[in-house]
Amino acid sequence: MAYKINDDCISCGACAEECPQKCIKEGADKYVINKEECINCGTCAGVCPVGAPNEDNDEE
Repeated sequence: MAYKINDDCISCGACAEECPQKCIKEGADKYVINKEECINCGTCAGVCPVGAPNEDNDEE
């Protein structure tokens, strides 16, 4: 299960800098995680100051 960044994202980039897979990129309104590359390590959630990355329970 991949992580997903919610609308609480303040676009600080902390998650992208720390992601070991480098699968987080800046989007139009917030950072976005490529769910195909995410290994569900949780590093992004651990460094985010606002808790925006969460496990994506809405996978199709």
